Amino acid sequence: MDLQITNYNNRFQIKGTLNKLNLKTFNAHFSNIFDKLDDILLDIESVESIDRAGVMALAKLHNESITKSKRLSIIGLGCKELYDHFKTQENTTVAA
Repeated sequence: MDLQITNYNNRFQIKGTLNKLNLKTFNAHFSNIFDKLDDILLDIESVESIDRAGVMALAKLHNESITKSKRLSIIGLGCKELYDHFKTQENTTVAA
């Protein structure tokens, strides 16, 4: 399934596959999002698969929210690759 992003009241639902082939769409949709909004919620429940480029795009969005002191919430189980990435980051942060 292609990438689909819908938005309602600062809640963005991401459906389909997030990979390097459709990363341009994702980046265009969220480019400078924190200049417009202070708080966004990403629902990844319907993400079927994600590759390394997709995980890094979400991590980049997360880092941008931190540097701009904005709130980014990610909800939904999504897929295992994303969970594993952020779990690894959490363990690295705790160990440091």
